[in-house]
Amino acid sequence: MNIILMGLPGAGKGTQAAEIVKQFPIPHISTGDMFRKAIKDQTELGKIAESYTDRGELVPDEVTVGIVKERISEDDAKKGFLLDGFPRTIEQAEALKDIMQELDRDIDAVINIEVPEEELMNRLTGRRICEICGTTYHLVFNPPKVDGICDLDGGKLYQREDDNPETVANRLNVNVKQSKPILEFYEKEGILKNIDGAKDINEVSEDVINILNNLD
Repeated sequence: MNIILMGLPGAGKGTQAAEIVKQFPIPHISTGDMFRKAIKDQTELGKIAESYTDRGELVPDEVTVGIVKERISEDDAKKGFLLDGFPRTIEQAEALKDIMQELDRDIDAVINIEVPEEELMNRLTGRRICEICGTTYHLVFNPPKVDGICDLDGGKLYQREDDNPETVANRLNVNVKQSKPILEFYEKEGILKNIDGAKDINEVSEDVINILNNLD
């Protein structure tokens, strides 16, 4: 079972990825994990990637694609994998299709967790952190007993710069533009499975697992 997991920031991909790999014996492979492993193992492509990251530069597509091919060819991924954070462009999606054909395998499903942008804004801008102990709260899902005050030590709660509405809105806008052509690509391939991510977490998990259990 070869799966790609997609969804905008705040959609709950991390939660659902954990549930998928708990239910199915496949590795959860994120872009960051792939790069770290390739660099740690000092593969040829890992060394090339490291030379870019050390300079604070973006790793070229051909290197990224090569690292993906290395990773999904490893023994633990031969029976399947869950890809998270790749592909990010149409070029990467097409390259992944070529890789899978080379390996005589298929992507079985692209799970896309859909959540309205207004809900994502509420999720992503609701985080508050204690300036003393660092405890994290959420205004909707885990609010403090007293507004703006930490339950543990009375510290003042603050909002991180990247959690403010303007930053979050821009981040979502960038991700929507980036993901739209990729979702269209996989819809044409006939393997896109859209999931209502605004439901209760457990219901979302049930929907995801049901789809995976019923793949041809």
